[in-house]
Amino acid sequence: MSTSRRRFLTLAGASAASVTMLTPLEAFYASVASGKVSRSIGFGPLSPKLPVNAEELVNTVLGDLSKEPLLALPPGFNYRAISIVGQPMSDGFKVPAGHDGMAAFPGPNNTVLLVRNHELSTSLPANYNYPVSGTNRYSTVALGGTTTLVVGRNRELIKDFVSLAGTRTNCAGGGTPWSSWISCEETFSNTTSATGAIVKHGYNFDVYANADSGIVNPIPLKEMGRFSHEAIAVDPKTGYIYETEDRGDSCFYRFVPRVIEEGKKPKQIQLGDLQKGGTLYALKIKGAENFALITTNNPNLPVPGKGGQPGLIKVKQEFEVEWVKVDNPDPDFTDNDDTANSLGKPESVRGQAQAKGAAIFFRGEGAFYGNGKVYFVATQAGTPAFDNVRGNGQVWEYDPRKETLKLLVEASSAGDLLDEPDNVVVTPFGDLILCEDGGGEQYLVGVTKKGKLYQFAKNVLFANSTDAALKDAFADNEFAGACFSPDGKTMFVNIQTPGITFAIWGPWTDGQD
Repeated sequence: MSTSRRRFLTLAGASAASVTMLTPLEAFYASVASGKVSRSIGFGPLSPKLPVNAEELVNTVLGDLSKEPLLALPPGFNYRAISIVGQPMSDGFKVPAGHDGMAAFPGPNNTVLLVRNHELSTSLPANYNYPVSGTNRYSTVALGGTTTLVVGRNRELIKDFVSLAGTRTNCAGGGTPWSSWISCEETFSNTTSATGAIVKHGYNFDVYANADSGIVNPIPLKEMGRFSHEAIAVDPKTGYIYETEDRGDSCFYRFVPRVIEEGKKPKQIQLGDLQKGGTLYALKIKGAENFALITTNNPNLPVPGKGGQPGLIKVKQEFEVEWVKVDNPDPDFTDNDDTANSLGKPESVRGQAQAKGAAIFFRGEGAFYGNGKVYFVATQAGTPAFDNVRGNGQVWEYDPRKETLKLLVEASSAGDLLDEPDNVVVTPFGDLILCEDGGGEQYLVGVTKKGKLYQFAKNVLFANSTDAALKDAFADNEFAGACFSPDGKTMFVNIQTPGITFAIWGPWTDGQD
């Protein structure tokens, strides 16, 4: 994704976790301000180790992994590799490549249901050529979608199958209170079938978390918007759905389902209700047109960033916001230009929003609801980094009760602990776990309740391989999809390439310091 580097993250503000003391972000901000920032020992030093089911990994598409450490973990922690690209699934297909966003739901008989994205487009690398297979496809040529895994109490895989097929570039998404996973297409382009039929992409799809769902009917949620989606977060108090957009000149959106507008309570929303449509809005800073909430010197930005010099947008600075309506959430316009070199073209969703003054973010990615707030990441915003063009990331907090937006996290251009956080999960014990998606070595990084940072896990797959081609293809790839089982005892997470899902467990409460 970017040049290899390690970056230190300056954190501030309130986290998504509810705790009785300072939240992790508040505590870390306080330590930054006092000059006493320190690294926590966390759960202890990381050591490469084999999965507990190593003997099962002799014949994988990557070769014999039975003697290959996949993760480095602290003392007392173990893991199981429960799903590897190319393995046979219960439905007769092979596990697809491109493991990405994921959520965990309670299943029957104390099982856990995982719904997992596969970020695949219309072509595949030859060395792991496994698409999302199956009929009942949204597009006959698009290769992405989702799979559903049923995991038993012993963290062994019981069943797995394709649950959404024929979608494109399914990156992130989010779980819902009505037990479904909204899978987001991170693209804004068309596919053309063998018959010449044009299929539009850039939509969200609602996938029911069910052990027997099979492949769901792929109905695009068109009124949620057609754009380069990244993630969603649902406010369970209102039923509103917040959406991020992965563009250099992206907006931040709110979708109000029609059933909510008509009086249905959020807890009554059921699978299928989103297909009834709703109204799409974009966030605007009050009193400012196209306020670019970006601290960077990138010359390709559509408007000068407010904070082109470090510090002009200050951590904990708060803005009052309002929402502007997107009149046509489903344009025919196809935008294949991934650079941010002008205001959003007027036909696009973001172009309509920006024409009404919507705020602009530099690559919106992960989103999470917690503690009554919506948190979302602008992954390459922030103080100009090594290239003096873009930063190493920001995290924003939107307060739906106060209608305010606050900068909570801004990555520094110096440091060595965390690099471009993307997915985030609040742990059952109050810490935050952040998935890295930058260059170089990849970690899961934690933030304790006392505000200290620690590295919880490291991707060591083929880190010491003498096979240069294998190492180049598969080492140092991103973590994605971190989530916890409903009982809080197991963390599930993916390495995206080549595509491995892990179940991790251990003494979770022993790392508080």
